Amino acid sequence: MELEAREAVRQAYQAHYRRLVAAMYALTGDHAEAQDLVQEAYARALARSRQFLDVADPEAWLRTVAVNLARTRWRRRRLFDTLVRTGRVSRLPESIPGADPTRVALVAALQQLSRPTRETIVLHHIADMSVHEVAQTLGVPVGTVKARLSRGRTLLASLLNENAEGREPGPRAAHPAPAPPSAIRMVPGTGFAAGPREGADGV
Repeated sequence: MELEAREAVRQAYQAHYRRLVAAMYALTGDHAEAQDLVQEAYARALARSRQFLDVADPEAWLRTVAVNLARTRWRRRRLFDTLVRTGRVSRLPESIPGADPTRVALVAALQQLSRPTRETIVLHHIADMSVHEVAQTLGVPVGTVKARLSRGRTLLASLLNENAEGREPGPRAAHPAPAPPSAIRMVPGTGFAAGPREGADGV
């Protein structure tokens, strides 16, 4: 049983690792952190390998663990930022490696959305989860997910347009023009395979 459970984790790693990292990168804006979150999720699966063997959807289980880890880190980072602002600690300079400019543009635009909206956009459009799955993962009503998707797509389209035209992002208009559900595809070559899910969910 133990060997079978560990083999299930190994197969899940081969099948889902890259897609999970892509989703967490879009969520966090940091590729190294995305890798770390996903690796930690797999480590937890390995630590509970027998339980993991009974999971109906391994990718969804791993994604939920990674999202929860990201949320925990976000809360801790907010506390650290408070300490920095009050002068109690100093922030060290960050070294950011080069990356595909198109992917950077999309991730940078996502980071300007509120965290709840960003989570919803990433899970629905990049992780390819249905509206109901996103609602269950985030613990919010389906209507809230749909509202975040509508608002997020509009803001994201505006941010990507500004980036394409070489303008600095400015204040959002009071009533920005609605964006089509395909807005997330406005930056080509992002490396994200998933696109909008339309139809049964009504978005």
